[in-house]
Amino acid sequence: MKSLGFVEVSGTVAAVDALDIMCKSADVQLVSWERKLGGRLVTLIVTGNVSAVTAAVEAAKEQCIKRPCAVAVIANPHPETVRLAELSAKRLEKKKAEASAPAKAPVKRTVKKPAEQEQTQETK
Repeated sequence: MKSLGFVEVSGTVAAVDALDIMCKSADVQLVSWERKLGGRLVTLIVTGNVSAVTAAVEAAKEQCIKRPCAVAVIANPHPETVRLAELSAKRLEKKKAEASAPAKAPVKRTVKKPAEQEQTQETK
């Protein structure tokens, strides 16, 4: 049975630490992460079987460098809850794709020098 685990922690470094702890302590996979307030509040969403997610969330709660603001484990989540997590994951994938896309070449514009502008006015 699949379940979702949520850990909300203050700061990106603490979030990366919490994710590392969760992935090392149990067989869970990252679904998505959300940064709010400029990265000061980060929510991690992981998935796996119920026992693995519970173990991962509890390990992060106990061992993270900062105490999490909130934790939750949802066993057998409702399809709408899963859809919400998938939407978050799709936004993350879209941001990755935009970041890896090559930047457009700058448009080169020519500017007439003041001397050239005077010459064109005299010839009129």
